[in-house]
Amino acid sequence: MADFLGALGLVFVIEGLVFAAFPAHAKRAMASVLETHDGSLRVIGIGSAVVGLIVVWLARG
Repeated sequence: MADFLGALGLVFVIEGLVFAAFPAHAKRAMASVLETHDGSLRVIGIGSAVVGLIVVWLARG
């Protein structure tokens, strides 16, 4: 559970830094996401999850 909370904290830190450093780019990215089809977002989300799982597995292994 400690690892999960640490990872969740890092997600918040990284997202916060992106919004703080590049607010205009973050807004454009959000607008782009709203215009993207659900199927494409689903594929990107699954792909990101798989890549993240592989990175964690390699780091832990």
